[in-house]
Amino acid sequence: MSIQVIVADDHHIVREGLVALLEREHDIEVQAQARDGMELVRLAREHDPDVVLVDVAMPCMNGIEAMRRLRAEPMRCKMICLSVHAEPQQVAAALDAGASGYVLKENSFDELARGVRRVMANQLFLSGELVGEMLLGRLQSRSHGGSPDGSGPGRASATGSALTRLTPREREMVQLFSEGYTAQEIATQLHLSAKTVATHREHVFAKLQIQGIAELTRFALREGLSSLDVSRPRA
Repeated sequence: MSIQVIVADDHHIVREGLVALLEREHDIEVQAQARDGMELVRLAREHDPDVVLVDVAMPCMNGIEAMRRLRAEPMRCKMICLSVHAEPQQVAAALDAGASGYVLKENSFDELARGVRRVMANQLFLSGELVGEMLLGRLQSRSHGGSPDGSGPGRASATGSALTRLTPREREMVQLFSEGYTAQEIATQLHLSAKTVATHREHVFAKLQIQGIAELTRFALREGLSSLDVSRPRA
């Protein structure tokens, strides 16, 4: 029986290329394609795939947040992140969000196909160069007596403590505001009132102790909630 897959990437040509390559594999079938995290969550609920391939940097809802949503759903799918970013912090965030694999976009398609089969066998799969980076980070943190992010014993990382203060809806607001959406546009997109969006924004500012959208955008970029290579989808 074929492995049922959904591909999520905001770049149309990348998405189509992945689909074409995956469909050449005798044991893999692509069920659907998603342009952003919101669409991925909706399609996963509809199709109940075996594996979702998730671009980390997507508009509206990024891949990390989409995986958090999927992990909270009563579904069986495995998740593999696709990214150009190899930083250990980004990889750790993906794994914490529920990913079973992390593949760099610079690698060959054969590695991605191997990853799909490995996660279906309930194994963790990381691109080869990432394994060394993650192990080195853990060894360095142990040698300094700190946590894996180097924040020191008994102290949570700035990323972890900041993000855990935000609700899923507030993280969604951070990404959308940082991508340049206005409060009214966010209200329309999420089917909320403008007043509700403004309230969420004030809660985010208070929790993060920041003063405006520019500082919020810097936070979103630093913590991986948004990316400079994400552009707003055209109407």
